[in-house]
Amino acid sequence: MGSGSATATVLAALGEVRGWQEDFYRHLHQHPELSHQEQRTAAAVAERLRGCGFDVHEGIGGTGVVAVLRNGDGPSVLLRADMDALPVREQTGLPYASTVTATDQDGNEVPVMHACGHDVHATCLLGASALLAGATSDWSGTVVALFQPAEELGDGARRMVDDDLAALVGNVDVALAQHVLPMPSGQVGTRPGPVLSAADSMRITVHGRGGHGSMPQATIDPVVLAAMIVVRLQTVISRGVAPTDPAVLTVGSIQAGSKSNVIDDHAILQLNVRSYSDRTRTAILAAIQRIVAAECQASGSPKGPDFEFFDRFPPTDNDPSTTTRVRAAFEHVFGDSAQDLPLQTASEDFSDVPRALNVPYTYWAIGGIDPDAYQAAAAAGRIAQDIPVNHSPNFAPVIQPTLDTGTKALVAAALAWLAED
Repeated sequence: MGSGSATATVLAALGEVRGWQEDFYRHLHQHPELSHQEQRTAAAVAERLRGCGFDVHEGIGGTGVVAVLRNGDGPSVLLRADMDALPVREQTGLPYASTVTATDQDGNEVPVMHACGHDVHATCLLGASALLAGATSDWSGTVVALFQPAEELGDGARRMVDDDLAALVGNVDVALAQHVLPMPSGQVGTRPGPVLSAADSMRITVHGRGGHGSMPQATIDPVVLAAMIVVRLQTVISRGVAPTDPAVLTVGSIQAGSKSNVIDDHAILQLNVRSYSDRTRTAILAAIQRIVAAECQASGSPKGPDFEFFDRFPPTDNDPSTTTRVRAAFEHVFGDSAQDLPLQTASEDFSDVPRALNVPYTYWAIGGIDPDAYQAAAAAGRIAQDIPVNHSPNFAPVIQPTLDTGTKALVAAALAWLAED
């Protein structure tokens, strides 16, 4: 049986999982958990997977879940979903809106919301896993369903890798993942090559010599130093990166001093870099450090700057042949709703998994916005104003056809390997 015929057969049972899927989604949306706190979510996922006959491993990388279903000889396909939510207060007004609060990693009490759609991802992968488990006569090989914690912090995938993930999953042939985005629900989008940017956040402390604001000649003013650094950093992209190579550098925070007539002895800058290749990423980060060190020397700083990296995400660079294969499967299932995905400036840590396993991968998008609302906004030229994006307190994908689309996409992509002619 070819993958197209197998996909149709497997998806014929979608109506049997749709009811519990929608209920699971509503419950998950109403009970979100922050990064590395996904205990209840992971337990619910593991219980559902065991009921489908998967060999389930919990606590991988902290709260991660890895479920394996072996069904004879054939390829091994890894399907990944993330589970964590964000410290955002929900404003959707939905009957199943979150009112949850939690203590974050800094000890602060914060509201919690699934503002990025990870509840969609987890629910779709559960549905796809159930459909594949219920139709083992239509495919052969191994399905690895990986439910990852802490994508929002950028370290969940690495923690799972470091927790001996490779030994747990064995030889894998391909890794697949998806994300819900502010596109019309029912659409799927693929893109070969770079699709999501790498992200690097940096905290830079520059040192001066403090003193009275009326006697600047006796000081080395870190505020002036920080200002010169900000101005000079504007040339890193505009003069150091080719115009055809997308990249972004943003200084998002400067902190120095506490009183108008006091010159402090240090300033702290926080900045974020987005890039799409390891070469460009390395060049930008090196330029930042070179410029900051030079400006500190020019200002006579008593000691060199301190650099701290955090919230780092790898680039997501889709394997072209893998993406072509998945796109063909999507066109068979979705027809004209299978479209090209524009380059995205968001970042993800999914690619840490296939890189560690040394396997090709592709990462696609599904739409989550009511199609009529999206078209009305497009007709009025108000997409940016009227369509909530990921991380917005108003971002809540419509349940259908979003869940059906995400479930179908995972099944179709997996069977492109598991049900080859």
